Parts: sequence; structure tokens; C-alpha cells
Amino acid sequence: MAQSDFYDLVIIGGGPGGLCAAIYAMRAAMKTVLVEKGVTGGQVTMSDEVENYLGFTHVSGAELSMRFTQHAQSYDLEMISQEVTALDPGLDYHTVKLADAAVLKSHAVILATGGSPKKLNVPGEREFYGKGVSYCATCDGFFFRGKTVVVVGGGDSAAEEALYLAKLCKKVYIAHRRDQLRASKILQQRIFNDCNIEMLWNTVVTEIKAGSDGVDRVGLKDTVTAKRRQLEVNGVFIFIGFNPNNELVPAGTRMNADGMVMTDHKCETNTPGIYVIGDLREKFARQIVLSAADGCTAALAAAYYVDAKKSMQGETCALPMDTAE
Repeated sequence: MAQSDFYDLVIIGGGPGGLCAAIYAMRAAMKTVLVEKGVTGGQVTMSDEVENYLGFTHVSGAELSMRFTQHAQSYDLEMISQEVTALDPGLDYHTVKLADAAVLKSHAVILATGGSPKKLNVPGEREFYGKGVSYCATCDGFFFRGKTVVVVGGGDSAAEEALYLAKLCKKVYIAHRRDQLRASKILQQRIFNDCNIEMLWNTVVTEIKAGSDGVDRVGLKDTVTAKRRQLEVNGVFIFIGFNPNNELVPAGTRMNADGMVMTDHKCETNTPGIYVIGDLREKFARQIVLSAADGCTAALAAAYYVDAKKSMQGETCALPMDTAE
């Protein structure tokens, strides 16, 4: 195998975490390649507005993603637009296989494939994403101050987000397909005690409608009587689950019951040299800034890991440049 075919680090995924990891990896003088099958920037590209990323009081998701990408590219980062089909860990090196049959080999790999919220798959959901449809109250609740919204779901996430929205919104409905919540008892009690929240039991959302100013109503169906009606709302917050994109996670990697990868404080898995960051990693919250922080952590850790491997093999490698500000 020629040395030119070998990388210090392969980053799989071009969202905020992967791009931040690339910046720190390039600054650490590692031979790095980032592989992304779609558009770089991740899910943030679909956000109409972002107001909680440090340094930006107001920026569109598309612009923020573009800035992330341009920053990473300013270091002459090698990028491959291709789907990854497999990640095979090894003792001497790790192997990343691409859909076009290309094979990348490296000392370290950072998995930044993220995840995605489960969808209702009803008319209007996709069309009005970012225009009244959201999957993150912490991200978008600010835009619905004094307005009426409906939260869809019955678990802890739905309950927590509804309580958060109740502090901002004029009225919060919770539409749940059953006659009781699945959320923890303490969250249920808080929901029932909040006069700003109204439960819509045995109810599913069948469609989402919008006018010139965004979402203005939803179609509802009673799961018991099949009766249908319309409800005027300004926003729809959907919390029916989250699907981690864990298809590339090697067998034997520690994961929790929800399929999130469990790592140490360096974002390293139980396989040396393989790191997991962003929404694929088990963590308390999913935010752009946290994904970027994971990318920084994993890249710095990977730089030390690669340096140690090269030292053992008699090679020379630069130490990270960004361990201290």
C-alpha cells in the first residue's frame, strides 16, 4: 500500500461536527479527508433561522452551513462527495469503503453521520419545515412567542418540549394518539398543572396547512371516533422519536437502547482510533454548538492518537496546535 493512499484521519459526515473536526485536524497537520454523500452543513441547512449559535444574533441555516464549509475549505481540506458503504476497524489501520468501490485507509476515523427526527409523514410536513414545522423547541421556540402551537408526541421529549414552549407561547396543545402519556410521572404532573397546556387525547395530526405567513392550522383525527376537525395553530412541533444514523457503526461498539453510540470524554468508542460525534453520540442535548464542540474534542484526541501510532512506527507527526488558546 502506497503512503499516498493512507490518511491520518477520515471524517465521515459533513455537518457542523464533521466540519469543525476537519478544521482542527488540518490545523494539527494531519492528512485528512472528509467524506459527505450530500450537501455539507447537515440538518442546519434546512433551518430557516438560527439565533442561538454564538456570534450570530440572526443567521439562516443555509448561510451558517456555507460559512462552516468555507472555513474548513480554507485549509485546503480534501473532500469527497460519495456515500460510505462500510467502516471496517483493524489493529493496524481502519478501512472506509465508498459506494464507487474506492477504499480509504487511515489511523483514525471520526463518525459524524448524525441522525434525524422521526417524521409524521403527513401532507404539509415536509413542505413547511422551517416555516412553522419544527423538531426542536429549544432551537425554534423563540420564534413562536405569544403564539399558539401544537406538540405531537407523548414521551419525555414531547413533554419536556411542551413545558419549554409553554413559557413562551400563548397556548400549547399536545396531540397524543393514546389516552395517556408515556412520559415520566413527574413530567406528566407538570404538564397537567400547567394552565397553558391543553391535552388532545386520542388525537393524530393528519395534515399541516399554511398561508402566506406560514403554518396556520392542522387537520386532526380522533383515533377512537374517527371524527376529523381543524385546529388553528401557528406552529407544529413533532417529537415522536429520533433515528440515529448508526448503520456504519462497527459491530461490537457500545450503544445505548436507543442506538446512540456511547463514548468516553474524548468522543472515542471502545475501538481505539474510532470516534463518534454529534447527534450519533449519546448526550444530554442535540444542538449545533454541541456537535461542533464534539468535533473539536474528537479531532484533538485523534491527533494525539495518530501521533502515538506514528511514533511507535518510527514516523514523524505534528502535535495538535489547538490544545490551548
